[in-house]
Amino acid sequence: MERLLSRPDAGREPPDALQARILDAALAEFEEHGLRRVSMEDVARRARVARTTIYRRFGTKEQLVQAVILRECRRFLSGIAAATEGLSAEEALVEGFVAGLREARSNPLLARVAVSEPEAFLPQLSMNGGAVMLAARDILVERLGRDRPGADLDGVCEVLLRVALSLLLVPGGGLAVHDDDSARAFARRHLLRLLPPPG
Repeated sequence: MERLLSRPDAGREPPDALQARILDAALAEFEEHGLRRVSMEDVARRARVARTTIYRRFGTKEQLVQAVILRECRRFLSGIAAATEGLSAEEALVEGFVAGLREARSNPLLARVAVSEPEAFLPQLSMNGGAVMLAARDILVERLGRDRPGADLDGVCEVLLRVALSLLLVPGGGLAVHDDDSARAFARRHLLRLLPPPG
């Protein structure tokens, strides 16, 4: 599981204390002001480091933004993995969907950018060949595949992620998925049928 969580940064050294401080500062700035309005100078000021230190570590603001999003994604996916531990594939799909929507809606960064600047957030999901989406898909494939050995779950899991993402970024419409109970009912009615039968 840890290998899958680290996939977007495969080959990199674990972040040291300074890198973590920079990422914490960037996250706080993005949550407060959004992705577009924050400058490297803002992050440097909050992290109490020179701007050149951030450039040496991350190269560009886009790379810093992606590093923050990838770290948040790891935390998010770890929470879903914990919420579905010990469940069957069917229950893991349903409860993972419910937990994912709940955690995403309560995440300050996603809540901030989904409302104010989704056009700035969406491109981050497709950078580096869609690293965030692929990492999340692989987590789901590994989890749901435990009692579906050999099943081709890549497409199924990507569809699940794209459905969840669209519900988050384009709320409303005819699909009432606004709390845990409605999300659970939606998953049971519409998403379980995507799972191939065991064996």
